[in-house]
Amino acid sequence: MVIDGRVADGYETVRAAFAANFADRGDVGAAVCVYRDGRPVVDLWGGSADPETDRTWDRDTIQLVYSATKGVTATAAHLLAQRGHLDLDAPVAQYWPEFAAAGKGEIPVRWLLSHQAGLAAVDKPVPLADALAWQPMVEALAAQAPNWVPGTAHGYHGRTFGWLVGEVIRRVSGRSVGQFVAEEIAGPLGIDFYIGLPEAERHRVSRLVFAPAVDLATVPMDAIPAELHDMVAALRDPESLATRAFQVTDPADIDFNSPAVHAAEIPSSNGIGSARGLARLYASLIGEVDGIRLLTPETVADATRVQADGIDRVVMLPDRYGTGYMLPAEGFPLGGATSFGHPGRGGSLAYADPSRGIAFAYVTNYIIEGAVDLRARSLVEALDQARA
Repeated sequence: MVIDGRVADGYETVRAAFAANFADRGDVGAAVCVYRDGRPVVDLWGGSADPETDRTWDRDTIQLVYSATKGVTATAAHLLAQRGHLDLDAPVAQYWPEFAAAGKGEIPVRWLLSHQAGLAAVDKPVPLADALAWQPMVEALAAQAPNWVPGTAHGYHGRTFGWLVGEVIRRVSGRSVGQFVAEEIAGPLGIDFYIGLPEAERHRVSRLVFAPAVDLATVPMDAIPAELHDMVAALRDPESLATRAFQVTDPADIDFNSPAVHAAEIPSSNGIGSARGLARLYASLIGEVDGIRLLTPETVADATRVQADGIDRVVMLPDRYGTGYMLPAEGFPLGGATSFGHPGRGGSLAYADPSRGIAFAYVTNYIIEGAVDLRARSLVEALDQARA
């Protein structure tokens, strides 16, 4: 396996861990990038961008990162708040009047970002083509009654997060999330990251390859660790929030290799970019990168203050959220005690650690679910061993 790119002196442990992901953990195509104190110290890539066509992963390959998109969408909201255009503690209905239906008039914007709004699922799934068109989905969410009393609990809004936060961004800025990110974040930073992929960039996207999935229905409960029992029971129940939260479209199974899905805006789930772009973005949240700092220290402090902590009503596992960013939790250390960011389904991870000046991103096209996945964790541990 040829690993391309470079590492600064002292970061050879990260290169070794990245190579081991291919040799020992099944990676197909992937990239990892680390910034430290505003400059890149790791920028590596390797493997196959598309095993069906034998296209290799090169420097310009970009990758769909699933829920790592949420961190970028959250950044857009915080940028608007920092500029005084959005009050995160104001009612959503102040910006989106239709949202007040079904008793939601007092829900603050912050609860959308911290998964406390109780809108993880919809009573009637929206046809996928309509969801990709945006407006029908936001109309369904505006009409939807909460799944629980808002503010009394939190539960992962796995799909709906993007449309909910995205519609607030659209109402406030007059631009879609994809347009706002392109013009206010990706453009100024000179990074590859898209929510709504332009046709001209499609040839650069790697193909998702899915590892064999475990059928939870066939696994005896006594073979499952006790701490996962509630999660597995919820996933086996077709009426549970865990199931319904990922069935907000009809069909529920979205083909994330589809050009139509790439071109649409699903700001929770379909961001496409590079590890280099994500690491540079997170670096700009905690310090200057070539003279640009996106968020002030005060904005970051507010964004990373704990809003929700404990057992998640949807995934039935402990997690912690700031305002839009995931924080380290039991069983999910992220990048360390002071880090913030977001993982993505099947393997991707991006975060910043302001205490160490670190910004990290790993993207992969080999999607592993229902099993222990040590790829990102091994890279984070290797980074911890690197020279300060």
